Amino acid sequence: MGSFKIEGGNELIGSIVPQGAKNEALQVLCALLLTDDKVIISNLPDIIDVNKLISLLVNLGVSVNKIGKGNYEFQASNIDLSYLESDQFKIDGKGLRGSIMLVGPLLGRFGIGSIPRPGGDKIGRRRLDTHFEGFKKLGADFNYDKEEYFYTVKSDKLKGVEMLLDEPSVTGTANILLASVLASGKTTIYNAACEPYLQQLCKMLVRMGAKISGIGSNKLLIEGVEKLNGTSHSLLPDMIEIGSWIGLAAMTKSELTIKNVSWNHLGQIPSIFRKIGITIEKVNDDIFIPRHKNGYEIQNYIDGSVMTVSDGPWPGFTPDLLSVILVVATQAKGSLLIHQKMFESRLFFVDKLIDMGAKIILCDPHRANVIGHNFKSQLKSTIMSSPDIRAGISLLIAALSAKGTSIIHNIEQIDRGYENIDVRLKNIGAKITRL
Repeated sequence: MGSFKIEGGNELIGSIVPQGAKNEALQVLCALLLTDDKVIISNLPDIIDVNKLISLLVNLGVSVNKIGKGNYEFQASNIDLSYLESDQFKIDGKGLRGSIMLVGPLLGRFGIGSIPRPGGDKIGRRRLDTHFEGFKKLGADFNYDKEEYFYTVKSDKLKGVEMLLDEPSVTGTANILLASVLASGKTTIYNAACEPYLQQLCKMLVRMGAKISGIGSNKLLIEGVEKLNGTSHSLLPDMIEIGSWIGLAAMTKSELTIKNVSWNHLGQIPSIFRKIGITIEKVNDDIFIPRHKNGYEIQNYIDGSVMTVSDGPWPGFTPDLLSVILVVATQAKGSLLIHQKMFESRLFFVDKLIDMGAKIILCDPHRANVIGHNFKSQLKSTIMSSPDIRAGISLLIAALSAKGTSIIHNIEQIDRGYENIDVRLKNIGAKITRL
């Protein structure tokens, strides 16, 4: 188990380029299974979750050729379906939450998809019902082996149908979409997720020959085709990493430029950070964060009541940044209520922040009230462990702003979502060592 040693309390300065989007990468890597032609994907981040999925694809028989940093050529022309029945697949698939999205394209192209119960972050229940209910509506037979925790769906030929999703699940929408593009007839998905990364997946599939309309809305219409072709696809910058760097700059009173952020795909991220008092300047397609030498102040609502920041489906605020907002609020002037609606264990890392001196009241598993220090009391260093990717980056931000030397264990959780983070942070002046 790796660890970071962080000497906090230092100002950072310079520029940083966000990596390719992790969540988009997991979707488009699964989509390449829909064709036996070559698919080129660029701007792939070199992170644990992406590398695990590429290894799964290799074990399935996908030919992988690295043609440059972050640029890969894939060809799924010789798929070995027997791997899905192997003990090794049951081990490999458990280690990655995104492996669930292998099921849709395998079912659509080969008539069978299997997956062990996926692993990933320990942030609460993350049910798979939406995925499999969608497959069943498309005509697949479903089986769940409770002894092995193993899911299987089979179909001779999927048939288009109208369906209303029980929740606008991003991975659920992506999985059903990947299954339906080769189904016969028309499929309509109501209450579909419409995040930018899902829009990117749709655009990639259209370039491959799929017929999809309603892209960017919560109603997708898919007319099935017989075959898909190869394509090239470049990932958007990772909006979660961009938000993390905004929070880092504010907490450390640093001057940072975040390069090439694709402003049109950031949604509410800039406005939410502005509401908690952070100055964000748009310079072409970059974000400039000036040094907040006098701190930052959380806005109240018009009637004077305490502001609430909560998550929601796009275009709502992404749940992946609530942990960062919470940490940044610990040094703001004013109070903030964080309402994490989706995952009941995601706020359980706040005990570590309380140990560092933060004023946080955990109201229940979903809500935390943060009373900011206004930088009059600096967070203190401590020894802690990262429970998941987003809590991990939030604890790292806290440690970089804290007085003294902190240790963060279980940093594999951070490495799952952030590429070479220690090296990149050193380049802007952070004192961080990988142990």
